[in-house]
Amino acid sequence: MLSMDSSPKFIIVIGASAGGINASRELITQLSGNIEAAVFIILHLSGKAISDILVQRLQSYTSLTCKIARNGEPIRKGTLYVAPSDYHMLVQKGQVVIGQGPAENRWRPSIDVLFRSAAAAYSTRVIGIILTGMLNDGASGMHAIKRSGGTCIVQDPNKAEFPDMPLSVLNNQEVDYCVELSRMGPLLKKLMQRTVEEKEAPADVLAEAELAERTSTNIGKVRDLGTRSIYVCPDCGGGLWQMKEDSVDRYRCHVGHAYTEKDLFVKQGESLENTLWVALRMMEERSVLLEKMANDERKKGLNSLAAAKDERRADLQQHIDKLKEILFTEHREEEKGNFGERM
Repeated sequence: MLSMDSSPKFIIVIGASAGGINASRELITQLSGNIEAAVFIILHLSGKAISDILVQRLQSYTSLTCKIARNGEPIRKGTLYVAPSDYHMLVQKGQVVIGQGPAENRWRPSIDVLFRSAAAAYSTRVIGIILTGMLNDGASGMHAIKRSGGTCIVQDPNKAEFPDMPLSVLNNQEVDYCVELSRMGPLLKKLMQRTVEEKEAPADVLAEAELAERTSTNIGKVRDLGTRSIYVCPDCGGGLWQMKEDSVDRYRCHVGHAYTEKDLFVKQGESLENTLWVALRMMEERSVLLEKMANDERKKGLNSLAAAKDERRADLQQHIDKLKEILFTEHREEEKGNFGERM
């Protein structure tokens, strides 16, 4: 049973991607261990052991208790919870929820999933912070926090190492504060001195937060949250529903995969490229097999049959060359786009 003394007055949720380790470190150095808040942080990082390394790094810069979040553990003030690698981190009233449901915006853990659950559970007592990063994970979650009466803060994109994520939030909603990292500590201290009256979050925020706690969902439930689109889920092939009441175009399938429009475009490109590489492999294998069959027939004196297979192989080679050209052109364009995002 969680005592009232350890129960936090506020829930601070932080999301970051590229450049996020340095930014989050600078932020938490400004937070004291006796703050009236529990802090949850999600960074887009790869690698199974990265959560342990991240906790060790962050702990050396703060008096907060830093730890990897565990499913079902109570939420305590003065504690910084880091999402385990490859797991979603959510919050319910008074406890942490860890799950391995479908990726959202191509990420697990997803910033949107955490932010949306916090908004549903704590509404006006939530402070959401988006730091440096590419693409737009967190924009939808921040919108849920705003609509639930919480406070929205973004790092000044002019000062962010990678401005995409802060800009995505700024472009789609009004935020309460857009500040440099060095000013966030004093701002948070001031915000936590307020008295806030908690209220219930909007029905659709509550519904989607509930869906995110499951590894699969009911199709009817998804229908209630959006309208059927012409697109299919690039991860499972199911139909995608376009979400209502959101600041950005966003899509979700009944299994639980979810994407912003930009992430859907990227994922479609990845799926298309994978499909083309499989097609190329099969065509080259067919070409090799045709060559073998033609050689075997020539050895038997069946020259006309061998010539026919040589002709089919030559036609196939034209398709192979064209497919390679498409793949390599697409790869160069993708590299160019990624480079532009890193600038």
